[in-house]
Amino acid sequence: MVSSEVIKGGISMVDVYAHVLTPNYLAEILKIAPNALKNNEWMQNPLLTDIKKRVKTMTEDQQEIISMVNLNPEDWAAPNLAASLCQSANAKLIERVEAQPKHFVGAVAMLPMNNIPAALSIIDHQVANNKALVGVQLFTRAMKKPITDPKYEPIFEKMAGLGKPIWLHPVFDERKSDNNLTFSWEYEQTIAMNNIVNNGYFEKYPNLKIIVHHAGAMVPYFAQRIYYIQGKHNYEDFKKFYVDTALLGNPKALEMAVEFFGERHVLFGTDTPLGVKPDGPTPIIKQAIQTSSLTKQQKRKIFVENWQDLIINKLKG
Repeated sequence: MVSSEVIKGGISMVDVYAHVLTPNYLAEILKIAPNALKNNEWMQNPLLTDIKKRVKTMTEDQQEIISMVNLNPEDWAAPNLAASLCQSANAKLIERVEAQPKHFVGAVAMLPMNNIPAALSIIDHQVANNKALVGVQLFTRAMKKPITDPKYEPIFEKMAGLGKPIWLHPVFDERKSDNNLTFSWEYEQTIAMNNIVNNGYFEKYPNLKIIVHHAGAMVPYFAQRIYYIQGKHNYEDFKKFYVDTALLGNPKALEMAVEFFGERHVLFGTDTPLGVKPDGPTPIIKQAIQTSSLTKQQKRKIFVENWQDLIINKLKG
């Protein structure tokens, strides 16, 4: 289970954005959508499903918070079935954390976005009082609508009240014909962040915590455009996001993310085992942080202390 003893045990890095695809869940999806992986070749990475192989790629000083890849049940299943699939998948994630706490110190819950009442119930019954589930994962779009559509807002409200983070992961905008993994996800992530800020979520829900993938996408690079076009208030609200380090390297970009979001809002996260074949990008991202001009204290915060402050201390409270 997640505890402060993890830090005392000599762990030097906790990866907050590590993906899995549990075999049971994959089998259930393939029953109702046999071609679900056809256009998602990257989801066939064996390190997503084979935990024994996955653990062999991990170093002794490394732990992961695991979240499912974006094979979302609402894209394939009716509302009640989608809810059931999420509940069973979350149960398997809990089992994985409890069975191997040395390697997996937390998991991020799935929610059925075509069944919001069930999603809220899952938060109440699986996430709220379970230390293994440290938050929930949302995507930049769901059911052909932006994640800031009013029908999804109760999830933000409930998670803010609960005090556990939302993991925000990009997906393609299905209306576009030129989607690509290099640039489209970063644009969609940025638009979702912009919508969250401009819809006033951080004012409505002061305790809202959102961990954004890929180091905040375009936001750090265009920070001054935000300031001069949207004004100081929105500029400061953008700084309220937490971000990971999943840039596949690039020390200067990581430094820019820390400069904008602040050293307490950047957490080590890699997107493992995806992005770099065969075993994932963890060594590249770790090296980028270590060779950056960040101070030793900043690096320590990114690798483990910010995770401790954001998640462990909340669970101890």
